[in-house]
Order: sequence, then C-alpha cells, then structure tokens
Amino acid sequence: MHFGIDLGTTHSLIAVFRDGKPDLIPNALGSFMTPSVVALRDGHLVVGEAAREIALSDPGQAAACFKRSMGTAKAYQLGETRYDSVELSALVLRRLKQDAEAHLGAEVREVVISVPAYFNELQRRAVRDAGQIAGLEVLRLINEPTAAALAYGLHETPDDEDEDSTLALIFDLGGGTFDVSIVEIFEGVIEVKASAGDAFLGGEDFTEALSRIIALESGVSAEDMALRPGLLRLAEQAKRQLSTKAEVQIAAQLGAHEIDLSLTRSRFEEVTARLVQRMALPLDRALSDAGLQPEDIHRLVLVGGASRMPAARAFAAKRLRQLPVIGVNPDHVVALGTAVQAALVARDAALDDVVMTDVSAFTLGVETINLVNGTPRKGFYLPLIERNTVIPASREKHLQAVELGQTKIVIKIYQGEAPRVESNLKLGEMEIVLPHNTEAQEIISLRFTYDISGLLEVDAKVLSSGTETQILIQDLAGKMSDAECETARQRMQSMKISPRQTAENIYISTRLDAAWAMARAMQREQLTEVILEWEGALERQDPEEIRVMRQNLHWLMDRLEDTHVT
Repeated sequence: MHFGIDLGTTHSLIAVFRDGKPDLIPNALGSFMTPSVVALRDGHLVVGEAAREIALSDPGQAAACFKRSMGTAKAYQLGETRYDSVELSALVLRRLKQDAEAHLGAEVREVVISVPAYFNELQRRAVRDAGQIAGLEVLRLINEPTAAALAYGLHETPDDEDEDSTLALIFDLGGGTFDVSIVEIFEGVIEVKASAGDAFLGGEDFTEALSRIIALESGVSAEDMALRPGLLRLAEQAKRQLSTKAEVQIAAQLGAHEIDLSLTRSRFEEVTARLVQRMALPLDRALSDAGLQPEDIHRLVLVGGASRMPAARAFAAKRLRQLPVIGVNPDHVVALGTAVQAALVARDAALDDVVMTDVSAFTLGVETINLVNGTPRKGFYLPLIERNTVIPASREKHLQAVELGQTKIVIKIYQGEAPRVESNLKLGEMEIVLPHNTEAQEIISLRFTYDISGLLEVDAKVLSSGTETQILIQDLAGKMSDAECETARQRMQSMKISPRQTAENIYISTRLDAAWAMARAMQREQLTEVILEWEGALERQDPEEIRVMRQNLHWLMDRLEDTHVT
C-alpha cells in the first residue's frame, strides 16, 4: 500500500493506493476530512473536529490556519506552551497516521505530502520536518494542483477520439492558498506545462471579509476578540449557503448583541471583488509561462472547497471562456493524487503506463556582480533554471571573475523571482579556487542540474585550468536513502551535455552552415536570421524548443536542397 496526504489549511485528508486505484481513508469519526485545528482541552491537546469546536467557542485555546505560517517564526500560545506551525502540523499529520492505521490495521510510514505550488524551500522544508516529527518518512512533496491533475488525469480521457491530447487548467482554490497548473494529458502521460499561485489567498480570506460585513451591518466590532469566533462561524455558514442561494438570513445572539440581517450574494461578491481579482495574476502568469491563450485550454478543472463559490467559478469560467468540468470531488482530488504519486514513486505495477512530469515552481540561480555607472555592485540575481522549466533539467552559463589576479569566486545559490538576491531564498554556496592570472579575467562554466526528486547539483569548471568543483543541494528533495540519491545522481549525469554537443544538433548546425555556403545575397541574409534563431535556442538550452526548431529546420533544409538540385 502507498499513502498520500493532503495537508490543508482548513482540512487534511489521507489516501491509500491499493488494488490499482486511490481510496480515501476515513478518520475515527468516519469522515474523510479532518479539520486542521489543534486545541487545548483539560490540559491535553486535541486535533480535528473536537479542536474545531473549541476554536469556535474558546478561540484562545485553539490554533487554526497555521499552514500559512509554515517557514516563519510565528508561534501559537496554547495554555502555558507556545507551538510553531511545524509542531502543530505534525500533530495533524500524526492524527491522520493514527486514524489510518486503526482503520487499515497496518502501519503508515512512507508518504507523499502535497504542498501549494508556490511554497518556497523554507515552507517545503517545514512540511518535511512536520512529517518527520509525526513519525513519517516523507518520500516526496508534490504540488497540490499537480496532485489534482494526476488524480484527474487517471479519470479523464479526451472526448474526441481523434484528439490526441487534452490541455487542462487546474484552478485550485483551497482554504488558505490559490494555485494554478496547466497540464497536458495524452496516452498515459501527464505533463505539467506551468504552475503559479498565491500562498496567501484562500477561502479563509473570503470568510474573514464576510465576517467584517456582518459586524458592520450589525453595529458590532469585528475586532472584539470575544465576538470573533461567533462572527467567523456565522460568516462560514453564510458563505456556504450563498454558494447555492441568492440570499440568506443571519440570526444569532453573540453575547449581548443580537444579529439579525439579510445578506445577498451580490453584496458578498461586492465586498470580496478584490480577492477574486487577485486570482488573475497567477492565472495569467501560468498561461504566459506555458505559451498559451485561454482558447487553447480544453478543460477547466476546479479544485478545493472554496472553488465552489459562484464568484470563483464565474471568474474562472469568464477568464477561460468555458464552463468548468464536473469530475472528482474538489475536496478529495488532491489527496487522491498524492496517493497516486506515492504509487508512482514506488513504481507500482498498476501504473506502468502512467508517466508524470512536473516543472520547477521557482527560478534557481546565483548572485552576480554587475557594473553600475562603471562601479561593480553586488546582489544581482542571475537565473540558470527559470520557473516552470520542465524537470529534470540541466542548464549552463559562463561567469567571469571581476578582477585580474582574483584567486577565488564564491557562488551563492538562490531560489526566487526577485531581481535582487536579498529578496530571494538562499539555498547554499560554494567556493571556486582560481589560478592567479594577471593577464586575463578567469572564466568558469557553471551548470545547474535539477532532478524531479528535488536534487540540485551545481557543477563549476575553471576553463583555463580544467579544475572542477561540485556541490549537491538535497534540501529541495524529500527523504532519500544514500542509494536512491546515488541513483538519481547517475541519472543526472546524462543530462550534463551542452545542446551544442549532441549529435543531432551538430548535424543541423552543419546543414545550416552548408546551406549558407550555397546561398547568395538575399537568401544568405534570411539564412543568417535563421542561424541566429537556432543559436538563441541552443543558448536557452530548452530541450523541447530545440527539438521543435530542429524538426522545422530539417524541413527547411530539405526544401533548400531540393531547390539547389533542380
């Protein structure tokens, strides 16, 4: 059996892959969904449904939505003790583990856990730490929309028998995060084209906005800590009802205050319009990174409980110019996908015909020094592997020493999207020893090789001396044995070949040179542009771009040669 966990902001689920398919495992109360809440009761910590009830009646004794604090120093006070998000998440994971073991009568040890696509390395490391504290071995982390795509891809095939593949956009609006992934599904292959997201946008933000409106229209303070639990509970209930009703009546007694008002869906959508608009940037970024237009998407798939809100559904439908498909339960699909991923990691025979590819959620690069008004300035970010690059991937760039006679270069490795490294996340560093050269500035070849398991291997070679230095960054990977790590590294070796050095690319470059030699005047000018485009593709080192361009160039060369023969 292979296990996957959806560690959610509001609810968490665990699933098992067995008998060729994924199944959800109920908790001790018979529910698939366990609230991600921890509370103190009679001096003891409780998790799940009981903790959620305590959070509503006595919020000072409970902690919720702590997933949003992953990778930060924020602490939650429960009684006399302070807990961070890792410790609280570990309690939720341990509860899932214990309930699953009781239900199955078997040990749950090795798992795959889902994370928001836009979780950075600190946040992902925190999830892995929580798993370890809970007594689990985290084989791998999988992006939530990727997990959803995996579960969806096993259930869906193109409607048209003549259609070779389906492009699906996974619109994942959960309790605390929003993610978008674009995937292509064809003949058992599920290929992620692009991912983007907002790690601080989810259903809880809509509940909070609605609670403030209820408070405002009832004449009470939304900041009154004694009233907040009741306001949030009323807002959550109203939010759910407004998903199916145009208007709801809210009537309750909160302390000395009597709440009695009518709330329409249009009013709710008015006050949350800015939250809805925040979904535009990740969606547009994913489309742009994939090189697609809305009309290129065949299917819109909604994931996450908050995607049931009419405003979210309408926004997605309008933006993609199509209605969403109705498939796997949006609350369950991520957990099911994590179990499928666990089976893929374990090479389950039932999935021999399924291949899953993913992309790098963030850019990986190094710090460089640039000249500003003739003065060297540190802190600039040079990307080597861009975000949404299909992995595994290997990319190379040349760097130059700043000064003559420089005897070392310190390569600092980062993850992120900001132009200055101070705003990105540092992953590690390596020191390169240079020969003492007072005649010319030394040049090093720097290569990043990033494996689907999360291993990042950094190779540096001093061109003048041939001296090589290498480091392996394992923090981006899940729990790997020494043998698994070595196997992955051996697999990565075959990728460390410049596209210029492969036989098929050398062949097309040779054909281009020969065609240019045969051409004259205007045709030579046109071929020069073609050669420059080909050189640009080789420089970008994107295997798929090179493959497509190579096919087109072979066709062009065949046409030119036919012209010369006739």
